Order: sequence, then C-alpha cells, then structure tokens
Amino acid sequence: MGRQMSKRPRATPQQEPQRSNRSRQVSELLPSVGGAAFRRFGFVQSSIVTRWPEIVGERLASASAPESIKFPVGKKQDGTLTLVARGAHAVMIQHVIPEITERVNLFFGYPAVAKVTIRQGDVAPRPKPRPAPEPRAVPTELGHSLKTIEDPELKAVLEALAAGIGASSGLPVVR
Repeated sequence: MGRQMSKRPRATPQQEPQRSNRSRQVSELLPSVGGAAFRRFGFVQSSIVTRWPEIVGERLASASAPESIKFPVGKKQDGTLTLVARGAHAVMIQHVIPEITERVNLFFGYPAVAKVTIRQGDVAPRPKPRPAPEPRAVPTELGHSLKTIEDPELKAVLEALAAGIGASSGLPVVR
C-alpha cells in the first residue's frame, strides 16, 4: 500500500520567513535579555545597580540599594529613583538625598534623577571583593616598554599581563 499524500499545500519560498541558521555566542544574546529585564523594572542602565558602591560610597551602599528609576512618560530625565533602605538607615539616607541625587546625575552625565523615594526593606549583602593577587615580577624584556605608560590603572593591568606571560612556559593548558 502506498503512503497517502498530505492535502496541505506546500509553502512557497516567498512565504517562509528568513531564518538565521547560525550559532550565536551567548554574549550576543545576553545584552538584549538583561536590558529588557532592567528596563521592565525601571532601569535605563544596569550599571547603576552593579556600581552603586562607587556612586554613593561603601557606607551608604551597605545600607541601601537602588530599586528602580521611573521617568515621566516620553522622557529620559527628571525621573524618580526608588531606594530600598535597611530599617533605621532610611532616616539617615533621607538627610543625604540631595547628595545622592547629585552623584547619580553625575554618574549618568545628565539630570536623570529629580526625586528620590525611600522604601524600607531588606538589602542583600554585597559580595566581598576578592583580594588582589600578589604582584609577580615583570620580566625585564617586557617591563621596559611599560615605563612610558602614564595611566596607573592601565599600567597595572599591562604589568599583570606581562607577569602572567613571563611566568608561563610553553603553550597554555586548557583544563
């Protein structure tokens, strides 16, 4: 017995959507996913959450965390920043709201925040930074070219890279 043919009409190539049949890196997909999640909860930039201790200082960051930024409809400035503050710290934070507003606006580079509201709640403890690895000696043949670099942060990173290259022997081992 033969197989019955399907009575569905076959789709023509013009009707099928164009597909991208290629594998993509995870890093290519994550910014859009993370960005959508942060925008949904009121954050224009996720970096305000991750860099909160740099913006307000360690003392305030240990007692507070940014929850959301809500902007007026159609605008991306003069928003309301909502902070979560731990218990009695809310009163202390209330007194430094002008300074927080100034620092957040300085971080964004424009007047993004015009008002700060505080909600009492639990603030998750921030992970402690890993201790810096002990500096290794930079090989002399690699160290001469680093002496002319003026930026201390860039110089430290390049010295660490040079020390890592100098300490390794042969091809890297992938485990």
